[in-house]
Parts: sequence; structure tokens; C-alpha cells
Amino acid sequence: MPDAVRVSRPPTKPLVVFDGDCGFCTSWIRRWEQITGQAVDYLPAQTEGLAERFPEISPERYEVAVHLVEPDGGVYVAAEAIFRTLAYAPSSAWMLRLYRNSSLFARCSERTYRLVARHRGLFSRLTRWLWGRHVERTSHALAIWLFLRALGAIYLVAFFSLWSQIHGLVGHEGILPVDRLMGGLSRAYGIHGIAWERYRLVPTLCWLSSSDNFLAAQCAAGVVLALALLVDLAPMLSLGLLWLLYLSLATVGRDFLGFQWDNLLLECGFVAIFLAPARLWPRPPRTPDRSGVALWLPRLLLFKLMFSSGCVKLASHDPSWRNLTALSFHYQTQPLPTWVAWYANQLPLWIQKLSCALMFVVELGAPLLIFLPRRPRLLGACLLAALQVLILSTGNYTFFNWLTLALCVLLVDDITLRALLPRRLRGFASRPVSSVAAGRGRSLATGAFAIVFVSLSSFQVVSSTGFRSAWSSPLASAEAWLDPLRTISGYGLFAVMTTERREIVVEGSEDGEIWKPYELRYKPGEVNRRPGFVAPHQPRLDWQMWFAALGDARDNRWFLHFCARLLQGSRPVLALLANNPFPTHPPRFIRAELYRYHFTEASERRATGAWWHREHIGSYLPPVSLRDFGL
Repeated sequence: MPDAVRVSRPPTKPLVVFDGDCGFCTSWIRRWEQITGQAVDYLPAQTEGLAERFPEISPERYEVAVHLVEPDGGVYVAAEAIFRTLAYAPSSAWMLRLYRNSSLFARCSERTYRLVARHRGLFSRLTRWLWGRHVERTSHALAIWLFLRALGAIYLVAFFSLWSQIHGLVGHEGILPVDRLMGGLSRAYGIHGIAWERYRLVPTLCWLSSSDNFLAAQCAAGVVLALALLVDLAPMLSLGLLWLLYLSLATVGRDFLGFQWDNLLLECGFVAIFLAPARLWPRPPRTPDRSGVALWLPRLLLFKLMFSSGCVKLASHDPSWRNLTALSFHYQTQPLPTWVAWYANQLPLWIQKLSCALMFVVELGAPLLIFLPRRPRLLGACLLAALQVLILSTGNYTFFNWLTLALCVLLVDDITLRALLPRRLRGFASRPVSSVAAGRGRSLATGAFAIVFVSLSSFQVVSSTGFRSAWSSPLASAEAWLDPLRTISGYGLFAVMTTERREIVVEGSEDGEIWKPYELRYKPGEVNRRPGFVAPHQPRLDWQMWFAALGDARDNRWFLHFCARLLQGSRPVLALLANNPFPTHPPRFIRAELYRYHFTEASERRATGAWWHREHIGSYLPPVSLRDFGL
């Protein structure tokens, strides 16, 4: 309802009159000015001549509530004045409709306004704590520009790393040959199988060709496109093709490309398509950013990734997580520790427990800050980034931590990022940025994907807590239908902590008596070899050997194929190893022995120089020859 007062000389366009001596008011007025643009004028109540302009409104009233004077002479105050003002921005008009149509919302809004008006000092301090000096909406053009460049660098590493291993892993003479896989699938689907269904269930370009040259060509194309994204050349097109190529290779890579960070790269790369500008040529980050829904997609991905990682640890009921002792095992049992992990493993138990508790605080608490205003969101970004840096220093988790750090960049607004830049570079991205709407088709596509993404991601986060319900069945079916695309995935590393490190040592022999070991490039082997840094490169055979040691040879068919390739002397497979103890001809027999490894104590390393201590457990695979494989 309008105020009883009407002015006889109304303004030509809506005018908001506010208390200019109130810091809380002036802060929020700047935000409203940004939202409404030129559609509304704003004037402090202390402006000279205002009383003569609107004699119908007593000056004391301005100290109590904000006033909106409409061109028709109507005057509105308090919460209704705010909603009517913001309604001049189409994106905020829904609040006025809710105010008009819901008496409960209207009453609550007016009571809240009176509460804030009576305690302006308190709410002014609260505003400064939550938003800092910038209550107005900030742009993210520079953050998006940096994120896309970082994503290009990560794609470059991922494709280049895979290119160096692709023939040994899935080439014609590799461990899991793609040509055999595609031949079997072609026979299963038939020559006249429905192409769309084949590509949906097995989404790979290797339906066109499964040759080694075509595998290498896909990796090479990925490297070229990643460089294009890195230099901001056709970013939207580059991202779409990068996602397609990586999905193609990840699908046929099977065991070797089935890691959570492969899924994360695919999901992150796909949501980035909606964030990237649809242009061909590079530009500095001064063009209007496309925030809103597109910006929140990668933010929600970061929330899902980190919050789920904390939830799965608690939901697993693993006692080492519950009693906070997990890190006393983790540093030495993780797949590829660094030498820093050796030092971390020497820390007292109380520090290990404190570190574990702080990890839970970050994984379960910091993601919630993503949904809060500017300052808490920046705090959340710092906490999440700090955790990733600590993980980077102690373990080689490929590009996983770097990708998480890239996602954290999108929590930081341009004002903060520009302040962090060297002074000579601040002009590079100092032009004011205003949001513009994307094209209607793109907006519809983004909105449609956002509905699917939020629905399935919410289901995955809830599932990570161990909760199941009948209502989730349709979402589970939708997740299963989309699963081959690996683009909306669930996450949660180390749900159950590995408390003992087992290592497989593969050995070859010409006579069945004298055995010579094969060494992998990066896994613990020779006890005096210092653990090193290899990330963001991922030695995928080394990683799979860590998982294989958790089971037995019968559970890991790929391991049997690996042994067969060693017996055949496959050069692409031998290239994945650090050494070949049989340089002239392959061995007649292969076996695998199982060892228990653990870090040495400080005194032992000083005395012997050994980083590891190992104990023989038994046989992992008894001696086999080509005859045992039917070759």
C-alpha cells in the first residue's frame, strides 16, 4: 500500500531519498544504484532544497525509513520502497511480486526493516564483516579469464602426459589394446547397429578408427586445442572439442583413465563451456563477464567435490577417520608420496590428529562459505586453496589439486584479484565491467543444463552422506543414464584409509632360478631412492600398480595382460618402465612378489640413507610363461 502522503511536484523518474548520514544506508544505496542503473535517481535527505521540493514529507521521516517517490506522486516507504525500487531491474522484479502476493512475506519484510532501522550500527558492522568496503555487486571477468587460462594449462598437461603413455597403455601392443576393445564392441552391436546408441553407451571417436596413429592424433589435437585455450583463441569452441577428445580417450582408456580427477576434468571442462565467451580472437579481460548461473556451475562443482570428500570419510565408519589417526598412515600409504611426506610422517601423533581435525573443518565447513557474501567466500577460497597446497606438497595427485585450485579462483572477485596484481599490470584489467545478458539460446541451454546439474549434484552430495530414499530413485536412474558421459559425477577420495602399504615387484627370469626386477619410474621400489615430485604428470601404470596391490592378480585382469606384454617384449609397454633388465630378448618367465613398505625412522635414514624399509610378504603371481597365456 502506498504511503498516505502524495507529492504535488513529482519527479520525472523514480527518486529514492535516503539518510546520507547513515553509513549502512549509503553502502546499500550504491548496490541498488548498480542494480537499477539509470532507471532510478538517488538523493541524500540532507540535500539542500529537498524540503522545499517535497514539502509534504517532513524531514524527520527520512531518518526513520527510506522513501521512494514515483513520477505519479505516490510515496512508498520502508521495505515496500526497496522492493519497488529494485523492481525497476527486471531480474529483481520477483521480490515485489512476492511482496504483493504474500501477506506473510510482506509482514516479515516490514518487521525485518524496522529491526534493521533500529540497529543500524550493528548491521553496518555486520555488512562490513560480510562484504567489506564493496557491498555492490563485483564482476568476475578477470577471475573467469584466469580460470579459463588455468584450465587450458591443465588440459595441456593432461593430454601431453597421456600422449607419452598412450601406446603402452592402450595401443596395439599395449596392455589393454583399443583395437581389440572396439572390435569386440563392433561385433556386439553389429555392423548395422544404431550409431547414436553406440556413441551414447561408448562415447569415443575410436568408433572411427582404433589405430595407434589415431590415438596419437587425438592426443596431439588435445595439445593444440589446449594451447588455443591457453592463449584465449576461440575459447568456447576449444573447450567443447577438448571435452569431446578427453571423453573419447577416457572411455577407451578403461582402468587407466578411470580416476576421479579424469571425471573432474571432464565435468569442469564441460561446465566451463557455458562460462566461456563465444568469440574467436583473444581479448584482455575487460569485456563484460557472463556471471549468474554460468558462474555458479563451477562453484557448485567445487562445493560438491570438497563437501562430498568430507562426507564419505565419515559415512564410511572407518575408525581411522573417526579417531583422527588417518594421517598417521596416509603419508606413507598414499599412491605416490613425495619426500615431504617422509618428513610429515615423522610428526608426533597429536599433530597428525590435529591436522586430521582441521582437514575435516576445511572439507565440511569451507564449502559452505561459498554461498555466503564476499568476505566469507574469500575466506572459504583461502582455506580450500591452503588444503590443496598442503596436499600438493606431500602427494602426487596428478592435476587434481591444480584443477581444484583453478576452481577456487572463481570464488574471488575482480576487485580482490586486481589488488593482488603488480601495479604495472593493474591497468590490464582495470576498466569497469558491467554484466550483459547472454543470447537467448545460450541462456536457455545454460538454464536447462543447470537444472540437470543441480538436481544430480544434490543427489550425489546427499548420497555421499550414506542417506538413501525412495524419492532418489528417478535421480539414480538419470545418473546411470548419463554415466557414460562422465560429466556429472560423484566424488570422495580415501573414504576408507589404507593402513598398510603393499608393493608389487615384477621380476623376470630366463631360467626360473635367477630373477631380475623391473623398476617403475615413480613408485617406491629400491629403498634408497628418494620419493620425488611428478605431478601434474600422471604415470598411470604406477598408479594402477598401487591399486593392484590392494587385491590379487585375479581381480586385476589388466595386470595379467601387462605380464604377457613383458614376456612378449612389447616396446611400448617397456617404455613405461624405468628399466628393462632384459635388453636383448624378453624373459621366459615372469612372476610378481608382494612386499610391505613403510617409511624409515629418522635414525635409520641417517644411518643407512634409506627412505623406505620393506618386508617380503609372499607371492602375488606365481611364475608364468607365454604358454600359460595361450600365446
